[in-house]
Amino acid sequence: MSDFDVDLFVIGGGSGGVRAARIAAGHGARVMLAEEFRMGGTCVVRGCIPKKLLVYAARFQDAFEDAAGFGWSVPAPQFDWPALIAAKDREIARLEGLYTTGQVNAGVTVVKSRAVFEDAHTLRLVSDGSRIRARHVLIATGGRPDMPAIPGIERAISSNEALDLKHLPKRILIAGAGYIALEFAGIFAGLGSEVTVIYRGDKVLRGFDEDLRDALTEAYRRRGIKFIFNDVVERLEAAPDADAGVVAVTLGGERLAVDQVMFAIGRSPNTAGLGLEAAGVVTGKRGAVKVDARSQSSVPHIYAVGDVTDRVNLTPVAIREGHAFADSVFGGKPWQVEHADIATAVFSTPEIGTVGLSEEQARARYRVVDIYKTDFRPLKATLSGSQDRMLMKLVVDGESDRVLGVHILGEDAGEMAQLLGIAVKARLTKAQFDETMAVHPTAAEELVTMRSRTARYQRTEPVAAI
Repeated sequence: MSDFDVDLFVIGGGSGGVRAARIAAGHGARVMLAEEFRMGGTCVVRGCIPKKLLVYAARFQDAFEDAAGFGWSVPAPQFDWPALIAAKDREIARLEGLYTTGQVNAGVTVVKSRAVFEDAHTLRLVSDGSRIRARHVLIATGGRPDMPAIPGIERAISSNEALDLKHLPKRILIAGAGYIALEFAGIFAGLGSEVTVIYRGDKVLRGFDEDLRDALTEAYRRRGIKFIFNDVVERLEAAPDADAGVVAVTLGGERLAVDQVMFAIGRSPNTAGLGLEAAGVVTGKRGAVKVDARSQSSVPHIYAVGDVTDRVNLTPVAIREGHAFADSVFGGKPWQVEHADIATAVFSTPEIGTVGLSEEQARARYRVVDIYKTDFRPLKATLSGSQDRMLMKLVVDGESDRVLGVHILGEDAGEMAQLLGIAVKARLTKAQFDETMAVHPTAAEELVTMRSRTARYQRTEPVAAI
């Protein structure tokens, strides 16, 4: 008779947790998964999917405007925010059902409850007080939005609430300049809101290639989005006029009257109240579960994947980590996730797609770095009259000719980044890009027709370890 009720207990029904549970069950493990909110986690319920649906909605305004240049007469469009949110909610409910059904069909026992460690092998289900003994435990509780401890913070929202607002704000202040902040800035601007972005630094998208950062800021300004740099919101006050919403008072002394204030200043691992101390699990900065390359925590039979580890906080990464864990522990097929050269997108408008090293990162690691860059008006814009431009950039090791990074700003940049991720992962060279026949007429053909080097950077001092 086993001393354990299950072979694997998964805390969290998000992307990493459900993948790990399903694969482990497929390897013959007895699996239980506990989710206290809704199946699908941040990505499905409060992140990637609903946000992308709103991005699609916001871009229709451009399509209506562009149509006139191609001979279409389009009546003045009207937008219905409640209708969009209702449609979004129906789709999220459908996906949530599919996530639950997929687990049940795989043989996973799904319980709707918060789960808390009582010791390293015992989990208590808060919903009914029952206790489950697990041979292995996987922590996959994701992250949560950070909110500053400032006076009046109860008047503000995070990205969670932004997806469920009853009304579209006429004026919104977004604090933060990471990808979540800028994606929502694009959404609200596209749907007709007056958008202001405030950020403590002097540039958006810290960690991205400098040319992308500058180009997106310029594009957003052309779309009417305002930026306040080197400043932060100090407090929030009720507006004197009941219909005026909120007054945001900044450290720099500005008073901004808006209908809504949204904070998108970062996310922290969702580990509070899990009882990790009782289990002996060591956490690090901001409460992240410390793990090794195998996603194993300080307690050998307890693992963690996804945003709760604060490694690379992207949905596909969590899925891969969950799969690797299940194969390694229950399938007898050990493998590890490589967290390098991960393609990603920022669903701003215009969109960003990027993979590999930025110019700045490459110049810190390689002796010779070649840059190939082009900035152009896409063919569609010649008739539509749109002022949007496309930026494409290749970062190349000047000694080996390997393409180290590719960075794109413009329509369908995310789609291109997925395919370019294969090329960068395969360590293809600039010569191999040049040998590839172009598809004409496309914007992407520029990636294989940039023959002239824009810049070369050489250094004689020692470079960082690669």
